[in-house]
Amino acid sequence: MISTDSSTIASVVHITQAGFDFSGTFSSFLILVLLLSSSALMSGAEAAFFSLSPLEKGELALDTSKTGILANKLLGMPKQLLATILIINNFVNVGVVIVSSSLLTSMLGDVNPANETFRFIIDVFVITLVLLLIGEVVPKIYATKNALSFAKFTAIPLNFLNEMPPFSWLKTGLVNGSNLIHKYSKKKGIKISSDELEHALALTKEDNVSEGEHKILEGIVRFGNTDVRQIMCSRMQVSAIQDDLNYKEVLSLILEAGYSRIPVFSETFDNIKGILFIKDLLPFLEEDDSFDWQNLIRKPFFVPENKKIDDLLKEFQSKKVHMAIVVDEYGGASGVVTLEDVLEEIVGDITDEFDDAEILHKRIDDTTFLIEGKVSLNDFYKIIEIDGKDFDNIKGESDSLGGLMIENAGKILKNNEFLICGNVKLIVESSDKKRIKMIKVVISKILNED
Repeated sequence: MISTDSSTIASVVHITQAGFDFSGTFSSFLILVLLLSSSALMSGAEAAFFSLSPLEKGELALDTSKTGILANKLLGMPKQLLATILIINNFVNVGVVIVSSSLLTSMLGDVNPANETFRFIIDVFVITLVLLLIGEVVPKIYATKNALSFAKFTAIPLNFLNEMPPFSWLKTGLVNGSNLIHKYSKKKGIKISSDELEHALALTKEDNVSEGEHKILEGIVRFGNTDVRQIMCSRMQVSAIQDDLNYKEVLSLILEAGYSRIPVFSETFDNIKGILFIKDLLPFLEEDDSFDWQNLIRKPFFVPENKKIDDLLKEFQSKKVHMAIVVDEYGGASGVVTLEDVLEEIVGDITDEFDDAEILHKRIDDTTFLIEGKVSLNDFYKIIEIDGKDFDNIKGESDSLGGLMIENAGKILKNNEFLICGNVKLIVESSDKKRIKMIKVVISKILNED
């Protein structure tokens, strides 16, 4: 005869009365597993699609399978894809919390202080930990390492959810809202002046940035404030060809100059007719003196002296030209500027095996330099490593170091005559009746220490 304890029977009756349903609990558990799997799938899909390398994207573009085509289609609309993933993931995570809370309620039964404390610990710590590990961390680590295969695996369900209401409606609203916010934030963007950027660069000069990288950054900051006249090759240094020379004379001048493009003028340099590309002459090297080489001259591109070099670079790109003739306010030719001159303002001097080894400056010691008078002011600032602000107020219309001294003295200075600007002393080493040839530059140590 089997005896039954009255307390055991009472417990069973109590559980039955409380409505504990094993089948309902099992169903809730299955739903919880399904939701966690969906969360893992969405998190992995996000990591997979947005961590594809350029090589994997190229491989996917060539994939003609259904999953490959759908994955490539989703990649083509990244904002919509991300919106769909985030919306579904949030819905699923909310569902996990609701189902797990309901499951705990059915398992713990009556509400009492002990049950409430236990339930709070599970809700806050256990469920959060499970959701974080299974729904976020693990799938993202796996998907990142297997990005291409995971992206193709999730392409079909994502494409279906992307087009299924109400997710498609919510996705559209989210994308449009983010576009509106982005558009508004662009209008309200912070404006920073070039002076503020220069100051920021000066503050970070001691950081872990190489000297070469820092000079490139400084060149980028100054790029928009530099005029063409500051970087051009003056007319006195330009190799040009007169348009009435015979063909053999032209070839001789080209060999002597060593340039790939040479301006052609009529009578004076102020009357530029065009640019002669040396490559255009290659098929006609065997022609005699009577060859009409003038027909090969290309149309010149003129720019004013005060044009900013960032605008010039854009025009060089749009017009697909590498050389421009610089003209002054009266229409006379001041010199030429090339694409190489513009790029050198960012990356520094660009030289090749055909460039002249002519030395225009020499460092004597840390504070003394010998510099030719024809060196441009822009190059002078780079040689002695200053920003040139002290010279901006006194340079006037001059473009070269010798021109600056003549501009301020009102005459061509003789040997040993000098000019002082800030902590820089410019001493004439040699000059003639026409120009200042060589200048000694001395930087005062006392002023540097101050």
